[in-house]
Amino acid sequence: MPADSIDALTIDKTRQSAPRRMFSNRKRFVIILIVAHILMVTAFSMYRRRAITIETTSVSLQFPSQSFTLLNSSGYVVAQRKAAVASKSTGRMEWIGVEEGSRVSAGQIIARLENKDLEALVLQSEALLQNAKALSEQSRAELLDAEKTFRRQKELFSSGIVSQADYDSSETRYRRSVAATASADAGISVAAAALRGANVNLEYSLIRAPFDAVVLTKNADVGDIITPLGAAANAKAAVVTIADLASLQVEADVSESNLEQIKKGQPCEITLDALPGSRFRGVVHTVVPTADRSKASVMVKIRFLERDARIFPEMSAKVAFLQREVQPADKAARIVVNPAAIVTRNGRSGVFLIAGDKVVFTPVTPGTKRGDLLEITGVKSGDRVALSPLDQLKDGRKISFPEKK
Repeated sequence: MPADSIDALTIDKTRQSAPRRMFSNRKRFVIILIVAHILMVTAFSMYRRRAITIETTSVSLQFPSQSFTLLNSSGYVVAQRKAAVASKSTGRMEWIGVEEGSRVSAGQIIARLENKDLEALVLQSEALLQNAKALSEQSRAELLDAEKTFRRQKELFSSGIVSQADYDSSETRYRRSVAATASADAGISVAAAALRGANVNLEYSLIRAPFDAVVLTKNADVGDIITPLGAAANAKAAVVTIADLASLQVEADVSESNLEQIKKGQPCEITLDALPGSRFRGVVHTVVPTADRSKASVMVKIRFLERDARIFPEMSAKVAFLQREVQPADKAARIVVNPAAIVTRNGRSGVFLIAGDKVVFTPVTPGTKRGDLLEITGVKSGDRVALSPLDQLKDGRKISFPEKK
């Protein structure tokens, strides 16, 4: 092959090297920019995903009565009239007509024991009483006849017509009739007393409510043996437990050192754990005149001023002893929060509301200062809000909570 043909195939490196170096530098710069951008985005994303540990506080309800509360105490709702209803006699229960929650009135039959033998005894006593009355009528008839005969014999004896023996015989018959009549009358009393005893025993088989009340527990059922002392195996003493819900009071323990702040008739405000949104008016009914040396406290009984069907015995209760009675204006609750939880973003006041593992900026309207708390609107009672560090929080920021020790 000619030399000039081989030279024609040689690449001119002087013309190719300059553009290639220019393209390589530009490409390298672009790659560096892209990598830097990716690193910045990744770092920012990691920063946004990193959870920040915060402290929280709760939005709560505050009632105006808290400003004139002298003392707070806790206790339980207790029925002052309560009874375990049982039978005086022993027998097998054959019927019960109430269950838990049933309302009963005084004298109402709520259960019955097997009483066929007692009913038969009543019928027998009634028959004996009728027999005694019949015998009494017979004795009175005989007495009347004996009395008439005796009078005639007495007149005839005075005239000397009848003998002494006939006179004595008529007198004896008359006296015997008088005694028989008295005995018959006594028999009536005995039979009547036996009938009353049979009716009493029959009544003992009928278990009645002693007063108007509500059934709290049913302790026995049909077929159970009921005995006054419950001493027999598998025997039941009380059939039901009832309570007069009109007699419900709160029994609270007050420390001896605070007893001077309590007096009979003092207004109170009662809250129940089962009904946290309701507050009930009460008044100190009595201060029990004895102390519990183990707790250094005295029991105080607080009476409800209004009845509420939602209040049951043994509910946990809190009592606020007040300086004065609650007025209508004092019943409206206010939503309050720690003022340190309020932040300003873009000219708007708000709080960082806890929503799962994130915070959500929620605008609120601040109101009047209530002691150490601030009245607000825009959130509800029970909401949790961030307290610190607020300067590091933004809407949607992921959060975590301090570990419990």
